[in-house]
Amino acid sequence: MIVFLNGQFIPEEQAVVSVFDRSFLYGDGLFETVRVSHGRPFRWAEHLRRLERGAEFLRLRVPFDATTLTRFAGELSQRNQMPDAVLRVTLSRGVGPRGYSPNGADQPTLVMTLHPPPQLGAEQPPRWRLITSSFRVPTHDRLALYKTANKLPHILARAEAEDRGADDALLLNTDGEVAETTSANLFWIRGQTVFTPPLCTGILAGVTRAGLLTLCQSLGIACEEKSLRLDGLKKADAVFLTLSSLGIVEVSGLDEVSFKPSAMIELLRDAHLQAVEKETRGV
Repeated sequence: MIVFLNGQFIPEEQAVVSVFDRSFLYGDGLFETVRVSHGRPFRWAEHLRRLERGAEFLRLRVPFDATTLTRFAGELSQRNQMPDAVLRVTLSRGVGPRGYSPNGADQPTLVMTLHPPPQLGAEQPPRWRLITSSFRVPTHDRLALYKTANKLPHILARAEAEDRGADDALLLNTDGEVAETTSANLFWIRGQTVFTPPLCTGILAGVTRAGLLTLCQSLGIACEEKSLRLDGLKKADAVFLTLSSLGIVEVSGLDEVSFKPSAMIELLRDAHLQAVEKETRGV
């Protein structure tokens, strides 16, 4: 596998990051996960904008402009002969003096890697079973808007899910409201309306989440941002998740509650797949 590291394309076994890199020491960095289809990153501009906003918030410098990063991403796909993949972009503050102060860390590290893709167009799309995690995310957490390199609550919540034989874990916030799963934004359906928690609940400003809101509008489906507690979510007609690598994933159950397959989710999934094809293939 060829990886991209600070402007160079090199074999993965030769790609080395310093043991003093602040992303390794403190989680001082950001990342983006992007679906690549037909050799083109899907919603690439939106991912880059979030990366740039996160870098500005963390006072990090992105070492390449958007045009250059786009060219590098395309070349990485070509060099690995992987037109369909998951692209991870990792930005670290780089090496600096010991301690929390970012002063002196002025040479950021930027890495891009490709990974085998999930099967977006499977005949039997995945349906995930969730458990409710014991871990909580802070309400009104500004850091939650970005994909920071420190994801310990999500890692531990995912371990809880795996210990209990579930696919993912639902995280509540410190106010007891439903927030997100360890890897995805959360949506639910009541009647003919789609709901999702507002960003102020402490959730990631997901690229696929934003795309789903736009998709609902284009399809004439009512969609609202709304805070909800766990017992309310368990009374929903249907629940689904959005994430860049898989698009839309229907939830089959949450704790002791099961959800029936939803025709509306199937409609949204098909529309999302069409959007992927249109943007990456031009059809």
